[in-house]
Amino acid sequence: MRFALSVLSLLSAFLILSCNNSQTTSSENEKKDSTTKASHLQIENTTYSADGKTMDAYIAYNDSLQGKRPAVLVIHEWWGLNDYAKSRARQLADLGYVAMAADMYGNGDTASDPQGAMKLAGPFYQNPQLTKSRVDAALAKLKTLPQVDTNNIAAIGYCYGGFVVLNAAKLGADLKGVVTFHGDLSGVTPDKKLLKAKILVLHGEADTLVKPAVVNQFKHQMDSIGADYTFKSYPNAKHAFTNPNADAVDNKYHIGVGYNQEADKQSWEAMKEFLQKLFGK
Repeated sequence: MRFALSVLSLLSAFLILSCNNSQTTSSENEKKDSTTKASHLQIENTTYSADGKTMDAYIAYNDSLQGKRPAVLVIHEWWGLNDYAKSRARQLADLGYVAMAADMYGNGDTASDPQGAMKLAGPFYQNPQLTKSRVDAALAKLKTLPQVDTNNIAAIGYCYGGFVVLNAAKLGADLKGVVTFHGDLSGVTPDKKLLKAKILVLHGEADTLVKPAVVNQFKHQMDSIGADYTFKSYPNAKHAFTNPNADAVDNKYHIGVGYNQEADKQSWEAMKEFLQKLFGK
């Protein structure tokens, strides 16, 4: 019996040592892969026009990849085109996409408080048709990039940006798919003749800014036209659950937002799977 226990102990020690060696190797490989990606990450800052305004665009892609590839348009939160939206564009570039974080407001406008943000975002909520004209202008710019496969373009949006991409899709924007992270689900009634994009909704169950009645109405409308959509919700996740700065914002302004690390991770994985299926790669 003692001999058997000794053998088991030795075997366990060997397995642990083997696993640790394997993890070290894996970790080293991941670090090398990350370094390689970073060295090939290209960033371009450019502009385009929409509704008589000059719009900023932040483009990220991996220049080690050959040929044309799918592209993803990134639409910012109601604060405007800031570092958060740009960081998501870089993450998408790491996945092999051409990513463009687009400015919806124009002239470099951003907000530093909720009042200023609502002043900038308000016209889009009052007139959802404006979402399509701004997205169309951004798509036109994105399609000029030599790396972009113009038949494979999607859009993702955060909070206000989720509202933008969702309504642009409802109005017939030339997008293969859209992903909305904790976005407002109101806006225009979907039309089967206009809606071409597949839709992924990533919603926080503890979101007090997007009321259950709005969620239910959205689902009913989408179901009524047989829309191709997936709705995923995350427990204990508030509005803005993907943004690590959300807690600091809520501590300052008390607007009901908050970061949820697990929901952030799970929703990003859901987006990755959605895009892979959407683009067939």
